[in-house]
Amino acid sequence: MSGCWTARGIGAIEQRLEALRLPATATLDATGIEALDTVGAWILQKRLSRLRGQGGAVALRGLRPEFAKLLDIVAQHLAHPVEPPAAAPAPTVLARIGKNVWAIGEQSIALLGFIGETATAFAGCFARPARFRWRPVLYNLRGAGFDALPIVGLLSFLLGIVVAYQGADQLRRYGANIFVADLVGLSMLREFAPLITAIIVAGRSGSAYAAQIGTMAVTEEIDALRTLGIAPLELLVLPKIVALMLALPLLTVFADALGVFGGMLMAREQLGVGYSEFLDRFVKTVGVAAYGVGIGKAPVFAAIIAVIGCFQGFQTEGGADSVGRQTTRSVVQSIFLVIVADALFSIAFSTLGL
Repeated sequence: MSGCWTARGIGAIEQRLEALRLPATATLDATGIEALDTVGAWILQKRLSRLRGQGGAVALRGLRPEFAKLLDIVAQHLAHPVEPPAAAPAPTVLARIGKNVWAIGEQSIALLGFIGETATAFAGCFARPARFRWRPVLYNLRGAGFDALPIVGLLSFLLGIVVAYQGADQLRRYGANIFVADLVGLSMLREFAPLITAIIVAGRSGSAYAAQIGTMAVTEEIDALRTLGIAPLELLVLPKIVALMLALPLLTVFADALGVFGGMLMAREQLGVGYSEFLDRFVKTVGVAAYGVGIGKAPVFAAIIAVIGCFQGFQTEGGADSVGRQTTRSVVQSIFLVIVADALFSIAFSTLGL
């Protein structure tokens, strides 16, 4: 019985041992075995144990000491199999709630720390203006502002049409067709234009910030920046925040114009309100305060979107899966916090009588 008893020789082992007839007493010559791996030893020991259990007596002669030791180890494991670890009990509902609350608390503390670091970096740039990088600001201003004009304009235009169309039937019933200017003007300038613009930018630019910084974190580019003595916050975060705080108010003004224009078109088609009549009523109804309320929200929304996007990017760990996960979180959290901020603005402006 010679050769190599390895995983490739499993078939030969099976055939040689199957040739034994029970009851059998045999001594097999193993001096020619040149190699024996764990798989071969396991199959051999299983077959020998089966034969011995059925009344056969099979012995190996001339087996190398190291191979004999391997067979003994395998025999011990077969005789005393290791019990698989018991499955951990499923967490209770209370345990899951506690775990989620703890994770939210950790995220909130980390976000507050990130905001503090960003504010410190801003203060350092104000103390030394030469450290601030304006080229990245212009680059991000183009990406987050100019490149977003088509989608912001289209959605705002359609939203203005929808608002006028939904209100046309009710206004027609009471002969208040001209009040469509009030409906479109106040709703678009105060609420819809800044909110829809912020949501679009959160999904478009906020996700891009998280993905860019997250990819740099995974590929260790951020660590390389720190090694070179370049502060990642000054290079990656501050230009994005400044650019978005400049771009979002301008996008909101653009959305105001397109939304009112869409409402004006629908007012003429559904209610017979001409352009001159619409604009005359619009100017009388919608004052500077209503216009300023919408524009005043935009920088706050921009700061929320940029900070959340950059924060989630720095939280990325691992590989591409983590980049996608943090990008999704940045969009969801940005939109959620923007809507919360808009609700707080509404309460504050209502209290102030604006």
